[in-house]
Amino acid sequence: MQVCEFQGRVSPLGGVSNPVDRSLCGRSSMLWLKRWNFIERARLERELWDAFEAKEDIEAMVNGLKARIEAADPSDPELGDQNFRLEVWITTMERIRKIEAMMAGKER
Repeated sequence: MQVCEFQGRVSPLGGVSNPVDRSLCGRSSMLWLKRWNFIERARLERELWDAFEAKEDIEAMVNGLKARIEAADPSDPELGDQNFRLEVWITTMERIRKIEAMMAGKER
């Protein structure tokens, strides 16, 4: 098992608890904290909700972010934050589309 600076903090048994946490080994703790910070997650969700309410193409936003991540240098320190943003945006986009589908048959 890979030695990780987060081992004592991530899992009570001293191991890394899941693959996402394992991928954070050796990186700053800020990204790990952001992943579990509901305020940070809510801020990123709000970015996509605001775009949806402004009638922007949220699929294009998500695809654009994916393209930027794929084109980024793997050593870029912002890559972790952008991957986290993408994860939150994809989840939020799925929720938006489910709500949209549920509301499609209802009258206002």
